[in-house]
Amino acid sequence: MTRAASSDAPAGPDAQAGSDAAFSVIVPLWSGDRADRARAALASATLEQHLRPSTLVLAVDGPLPAPLEEVVHEVGAGVFGPALVQRHEAHRGLAPVLQDALVAAPDAIVARADADDLCRPERFALQLPEVASGRADLLGATLQEFSDEVPPGTGPLRHRPLTHEEIVAYLPTHSPFHHPAVMMRREVALAAGGYRELDHLEDYWLWERMILAGARCANRPEVLVDYRVDEALFARRGGWRMLASDVRLQRIFHADRVTTRREMLRNLARRTAYRLVPGTVRRLAYRLLVERRG
Repeated sequence: MTRAASSDAPAGPDAQAGSDAAFSVIVPLWSGDRADRARAALASATLEQHLRPSTLVLAVDGPLPAPLEEVVHEVGAGVFGPALVQRHEAHRGLAPVLQDALVAAPDAIVARADADDLCRPERFALQLPEVASGRADLLGATLQEFSDEVPPGTGPLRHRPLTHEEIVAYLPTHSPFHHPAVMMRREVALAAGGYRELDHLEDYWLWERMILAGARCANRPEVLVDYRVDEALFARRGGWRMLASDVRLQRIFHADRVTTRREMLRNLARRTAYRLVPGTVRRLAYRLLVERRG
């Protein structure tokens, strides 16, 4: 683990606002990421923020190609501000890497960001007051899709319910938060068990446990993250491995009395169809079945 000093870059106009409430931003990095996208994502979550994080926690999941090693070196050198580089020599997967980063984060409040998305400059300035004041222990936001063909700010929106009551009602059928847009109280997440291994659904499981433990939840209506979408994304969300995760999580929800047996079977029927259709059909199904309900 290495810690970087602060960058010499000037602070944004609102950098001192809420400075008594320090927060960290956790960004995982693995060999499948691209160096140019990672640099843009890291800058958007640090240097370009009106309210900058106190610490960037870069969680490196396994060996990296040379271009990404350059990005890690830049983070360690403080190019993106104060940073903690947490390295894992072997590829471990997202859940254990995020859990280690959550434990290592030096601040009571943590935000999540991904290495191929873009945070809007006002993101943390809008989210931090709600979490720091105690109005929310877990706070998300709206996303807007973009890709190489669709510029940021022009793609479809990804909504989620806004109030705690709406989020609780939404939980049994879909994840009520967009993971790359979340800010949360670290101690509340850790008290609920933190991230546990469940392929591609580790975040959904964490939200469920935090809600059952009494976490106060909300989503902001503003678009605070531009979310990269391509055909590979929907391809990764299909197949038998993903369906196995669905089955496990639905059994957990039923055991925790989040769903009835009838609701569990209905959810599994829908997820079986969703996971096993081609990626292009999965994208359409997401628009019709998930976003419309959001």
